[in-house]
Amino acid sequence: MDAKQIIKEGKRVFDVEIDALERVKDALGEVFVEILDEVLACEGKLVITGMGKPGHIAKKLAATFSSLGTPSFCLHPAEAMHGDLGMIDKKDVVIAISYSGESDEIVKILPNIKMIGAKLIAITGNGSSTLAQAAEIVQVFPSFNEACHLGLAPTSSTTVALVYGDALAVTASEARGFKDIDFGRFHPAGSLGKKLVLRVDDLMASGDKVPKVASGSLLMDAIKEITNKQIGVVSIVDDASRLIGIITDGDVRRLIEHREDIYSVTVDEVMTTNPKRVEQGTLAVHALEQIRRQKINCLPVVSGDRLIGTITWQQIVNAGIVL
Repeated sequence: MDAKQIIKEGKRVFDVEIDALERVKDALGEVFVEILDEVLACEGKLVITGMGKPGHIAKKLAATFSSLGTPSFCLHPAEAMHGDLGMIDKKDVVIAISYSGESDEIVKILPNIKMIGAKLIAITGNGSSTLAQAAEIVQVFPSFNEACHLGLAPTSSTTVALVYGDALAVTASEARGFKDIDFGRFHPAGSLGKKLVLRVDDLMASGDKVPKVASGSLLMDAIKEITNKQIGVVSIVDDASRLIGIITDGDVRRLIEHREDIYSVTVDEVMTTNPKRVEQGTLAVHALEQIRRQKINCLPVVSGDRLIGTITWQQIVNAGIVL
């Protein structure tokens, strides 16, 4: 095949699968609503099963449902025959995906699912199949062509099953009132999850690690604090630990350049008063946005007016949060 033929064949696959998706979308109706109602009413877990290529789709859909607020897992039908059926409870809802509805491994576990008492939902292209006859709710896909040039390999059928499942998962999530903070709770390792969950309190320098000196201290004491704590800024506090100013390492360098007497001057004479700050409990990503917007390196963290920590852009970025 030359380049033109290769591109033409690639586009044909897109066209065939898009056509299949359009047919299934146009066929969405009361059965979709019935299945969604069962998912929302499920008191146990959503169990999704399929064999071969539909098994891969089942695994992905179980992950999608779980991440969007519907507890779910994928059951391998062959493993189910060797004990994994014990994972199913009568409170569960089982969605079985088989385009033919006659996958041997699926068919063999149907009687056991019925004995357990779980609700059985079928997603298939064959309304008269064994799977369809056993299920309490059946979504039968309309007729369409597989994109495989032989018309044999599951291509369009797995694509429509995937998108159909995604539609169920997303609609269920919206119906449950699932929020971005809930999503972040289930994705703590990802950048998006960290943006939604991590707060300045989780990352800031606190306690003895906070660079600070009391009002009236010598500038040299502040320089020592900056050097020892290695954050690049020192906060100035009053007797009640209220933040009243800051001095940065950049401020110190400028004082030296201008030949100021850094040995006798006090912090109150050179500090920046009423400095920018961030409140305890603020999302770290919002603190990073403030740091970038103001073109600074760090922010004091306060509870009201009281200094409780210091947060730097490095601490936030090192935690995996980026803008």
